[in-house]
Amino acid sequence: MVIAALLTAEPARAWGPVAHQAVLTKAIDTLPNPLKNFYKTHRLELPTLAPDTEGPPPEEGPERRFAVDRLLAFPFLDLPRSEAESKARFGDEAARAGRLPWLILENHARLLDAFKAGDKARILTESDSLAGLVADIKNPLVLTDNADGQKTGQHGLFVRFSSRLPEAMERRLKLSPEAARYLDEPKEYIFGMMAASYVWIDNLLYQEALAKRGKSGYTEIYYESFELRCGEILKDRLSEAAADAGSYWYSAWIAAGKPDLK
Repeated sequence: MVIAALLTAEPARAWGPVAHQAVLTKAIDTLPNPLKNFYKTHRLELPTLAPDTEGPPPEEGPERRFAVDRLLAFPFLDLPRSEAESKARFGDEAARAGRLPWLILENHARLLDAFKAGDKARILTESDSLAGLVADIKNPLVLTDNADGQKTGQHGLFVRFSSRLPEAMERRLKLSPEAARYLDEPKEYIFGMMAASYVWIDNLLYQEALAKRGKSGYTEIYYESFELRCGEILKDRLSEAAADAGSYWYSAWIAAGKPDLK
């Protein structure tokens, strides 16, 4: 109960709808044919892009994060590579940190099974949720115990960076992901993504503090300054999310034997 209470105090969803939709749309573009054709044909059947989706997506549990700096100092070289090892080493702290790496692994395994079964509905559902999880780990704030800026006097930063800034930038949120690639070690790649995201934390905190300096509230003027200082960080994180989401889809399809999809 104590762990649950601590977890629920933290942000549950790493990005708002605008960011998730942008990542999913561009992830499709990273794919080679015939996989790209499959996703383009069925793009509106992906839950995040479905036109009949009403309102924002439901909140996932607070386990959908990984405050790794609660466990180890950067660069986390000896971080356990399994959840069981993590629990054995860190005890209750492992639960407090969150489950994001393990959620990605579990989701990737389900997508692989869906490809093997040729189950279109499951492929699309699992692809959608996997892209969301990969996007989450690209948000630096998901990976720190200072997720909401509460330790640096920047309370509410999580929502401002993860939801409000993408909304403010929506028409200018142009992502440029690299092409999807085959991942030889999907499990180990998760920890590389994590380290590459974590290095942005200090810069994000510093630039947001500068954006807020001299301003009395979080007005349009603040968000113009926030975009000027952190807009490129946002676009970089979401572009990488799209590329890596596509790479996980592509790798699962290859591992399943490149089944024909319609």
